[in-house]
Amino acid sequence: MSGLGVSGVVLLVIVALLLFGPNKLPELGRAFGRTLREFKNGAKDIMDDDDKQDRKDTSRIDVSQSEDQAKNKRLPD
Repeated sequence: MSGLGVSGVVLLVIVALLLFGPNKLPELGRAFGRTLREFKNGAKDIMDDDDKQDRKDTSRIDVSQSEDQAKNKRLPD
């Protein structure tokens, strides 16, 4: 399935018009657009939360590594 051509899109529009009618299509389009927007925002929030968590984990590793290095320097002779 390589994609829809112009004839496929036209066929889908005709079927949608027959099923829902011309008055209901703009409403369905708006609802679909809102759904996509909410999904996009939710996915973006999840990605941002993951990035923040990764940064926290990385900073903890950096701190613990520097603490280990400091301990090694303070060992008695």
